[in-house]
Amino acid sequence: MRRSVMLVIVAMTLFMALPVSADLQNVVVGGQVRIRGDWYSVEGDHPGINSEAIVEQRTRLNVRADFTDNVKAFVEMDSYDIWGEDFRSNYLTGIDSRAVTNNDIELYQGYIEASELFGKPLRLRIGRQELKFGSAWLVGTGEAAPYFTGLSFDAVRLTYATDTLSVDAFWSKLAELSPLEEDGDTDFYGVYATCTAIENVSFDAYWLYVRDALLGVNELHTVGLRSAGKFGGFHFEAEAAYQFGDYDKTPLPGVDDVSNWACNVLAGYFFDTTWKPHPFIGFEYFGGADDDTLAFNRLFSDARLGKTIDSGHWLVGAGGPFFPNANCSNLWLIHGGVTFNPTEKLMGLLHACLAFENEDDWVGGGHGGTLGLEVEASAVYNYTKDLSFEVGYAHLFVDDNLKDGARLPLNGTAVVVVPDDVDYFYFETKLCF
Repeated sequence: MRRSVMLVIVAMTLFMALPVSADLQNVVVGGQVRIRGDWYSVEGDHPGINSEAIVEQRTRLNVRADFTDNVKAFVEMDSYDIWGEDFRSNYLTGIDSRAVTNNDIELYQGYIEASELFGKPLRLRIGRQELKFGSAWLVGTGEAAPYFTGLSFDAVRLTYATDTLSVDAFWSKLAELSPLEEDGDTDFYGVYATCTAIENVSFDAYWLYVRDALLGVNELHTVGLRSAGKFGGFHFEAEAAYQFGDYDKTPLPGVDDVSNWACNVLAGYFFDTTWKPHPFIGFEYFGGADDDTLAFNRLFSDARLGKTIDSGHWLVGAGGPFFPNANCSNLWLIHGGVTFNPTEKLMGLLHACLAFENEDDWVGGGHGGTLGLEVEASAVYNYTKDLSFEVGYAHLFVDDNLKDGARLPLNGTAVVVVPDDVDYFYFETKLCF
């Protein structure tokens, strides 16, 4: 708590250096409506496991105000709902249990921003805001589908940015448990630096730190390096992260240590020919748990390890979903595919992903090995620059190792049993304004 108060004092001290008066110059209103239908089906007859279909919708409305002296304010409201679960309705003969709730519309973002502090390339942003770094492999905005609920942080963020170097330092409050607590909050800190001194290539280095002080102190550090670039038609991305820390309150009995690696490698080539084919191949690894060590925690990742295995929708294996993002860990996978553009407005995708559980990393028994193969086909049609339509299908060929059970979800702390192959179909439309 004392550390959080000191950070707020520092931020407010910086803000006091701003000019006393700033005049409103410009106001911009924008938003987005995104609607997606998700259909899941587990093949075969399995008691307690049902096919399920939902339609999710997220509506966003924002206002940006630009003032003199490089001052801005940004406010964004949003609402995320599943069709039929939260609206004003009169079901058959009376008001049903899905009537109005108190959390339909939320403040998704609301911050004040000041640039060019002290005449330097410094920017200070205070308030609820999105945090996204690199390719959002560890810290993203909750935009990945399905379940694009959004993700924002109550944070203070200071950015130093020149033509070739940018450094972000931030602190965010994840949970405020009580004003009377001396040490009972959860905070997320980080420093993320990016160097672009080499043309078309970026180099990133970062430190991310989560401190959870509820019923003991859990400390989780993540340090990593990343590089991404493009040479002609060739592009690449490579990222490696090491995670370490100590847990007083552990999600697995008897396991109180964190020491694990993760990596992400992707490469592809854009051909400047008819249909503009873009083949790509990638590899991802997330270290698993053993008798002493927890699996790699994916933090606030936007990455989806396939449309089915990491969706969280069917992963409980008996009775439907209970978490929107599986955050699977304790596995590695190889994936590849190709995108193509038959027309200027139409883009297609063919993709395959082969997943494996880490060998000998099972807590309480297990065997590792192949989990399954997912194949996917999708298409996006950009009707205008603001309106798009997307349709796709994925099929998961389940291996016996996944049918018997694997410790994957919730960063490798929960067990999933998938008894048969899974079909997934979706349709999405999105309008930005």
